[in-house]
Amino acid sequence: MNAADEVKGLLLQSHDQYRQLAQQHHQLDDRLHQLTEKHYLSSCEQFEEVTLKKQKLALKDRMEEIAREYVHSHAS
Repeated sequence: MNAADEVKGLLLQSHDQYRQLAQQHHQLDDRLHQLTEKHYLSSCEQFEEVTLKKQKLALKDRMEEIAREYVHSHAS
């Protein structure tokens, strides 16, 4: 396990906001997976797919920001 994975594990256990963001990210990922299993997406589903990808990216960015803040505040 590398240092980034260790930080993520610690944050999942101890940081409520990080944990909530991770759960939301997982839910969006599940929905995206449902959409990608379809052979054809309606225009609404295509819009949803694009929106979900943007939301996932924003969540991931915020999670990375929290991880960087944690590492910076706990650096020796």
